[in-house]
Amino acid sequence: MGGCFSSAARKRVPSNAAPSPPPPLAPNPAVPNQQKGVGAVATMALPYARVDDSLRALAGQAEGFGRHAIGGLHGSVYCVTTLADDGHGSLREGCRKKEPLWIVFEVSGTIHLSSYLRVSSYKTIDGRGQRVKLTGKGLQLKECEHVIVCNMEFEGGRGHDVDGIQIKPKSRHIWIDRCSLRDYDDGLIDITRESTDITISRCHFAMHDKTMLIGADSSHITDRCIRVTIHHCFFDGTRQRHPRLRFGRVHLYNNYTRNWGIYAVCASVEAQVLSQCNIYEAGEKKTVFKYMPEKAADKEEVRAGWIRSEGDLFLNGSQPCLLEGVGVESVFKPDEHYPTWTMEPASVALKEVLQLCAGWQSVPRPQFT
Repeated sequence: MGGCFSSAARKRVPSNAAPSPPPPLAPNPAVPNQQKGVGAVATMALPYARVDDSLRALAGQAEGFGRHAIGGLHGSVYCVTTLADDGHGSLREGCRKKEPLWIVFEVSGTIHLSSYLRVSSYKTIDGRGQRVKLTGKGLQLKECEHVIVCNMEFEGGRGHDVDGIQIKPKSRHIWIDRCSLRDYDDGLIDITRESTDITISRCHFAMHDKTMLIGADSSHITDRCIRVTIHHCFFDGTRQRHPRLRFGRVHLYNNYTRNWGIYAVCASVEAQVLSQCNIYEAGEKKTVFKYMPEKAADKEEVRAGWIRSEGDLFLNGSQPCLLEGVGVESVFKPDEHYPTWTMEPASVALKEVLQLCAGWQSVPRPQFT
């Protein structure tokens, strides 16, 4: 019932704790289609044990900076009954309504968006129980709050500045969970212009160049407020920006990034990146962490950001290329912002689980309770 990420309860992980030893390998009944003898089906403390128990159990359950996102918890259930871009029963009609809504789908298939689909505050777009793909354009979360997007596919966005999910300006309390994103003309997820308190979890990114941009320009000094958590995601051969960050704070944990084309993670002006227990597996390019100095509009000096790596696993000749210095110790500590997060030691078993379980999943829609 719960899908791949429902095998264990949440545990507290202090930011300065050393990773615990890997758990013993054992079959995990929560992982569908597991093959006999595959080490990836280890019993692990993976997040979100109960979010598929009932329809609204997702609300407020994100880990990390987006943990307060409740989506349409206090609204009615809105059923999408057509794959049309607009009109009665369409996704666009539900997203533009002003009242809180929990949006579910009675149909599977592709919705071709002729323009950005703007999502208003207090909405959950819940793709569980169906397979719905958005193409043509993407979602726009503009000056909104409390939005959850779960179990959706995004593919083939075309046009100048077309992102899969565009979060700007001044949006907050956002959770993007268990989505598959690929092949857009600009970014897959862009978070800019003072948008903050966001969690990206269990997503699969593929067939793309500039994957995730957080903070768009060195002149946007108000982006110092940005705070994003990215965890249990699979960056699958995407070229760069996993993510690229300016100004803000990003907590990366238990992600698997492989076969990038330039670098894995980039810290630009004043960025603070904490990379904990992630798996970085190089292809032809080996540089994992890259620093790009820039000048903030209100400063005189040109500077990059800082990255602290704790418990990361570097495979196939990956070169961390980390800078040392006093700035490393100034990188934020997650437990100063949220008390718990679910993290496993980086391992080959975790890598295999993420390949199976990140992105859209064939899970049933929970009961309306």
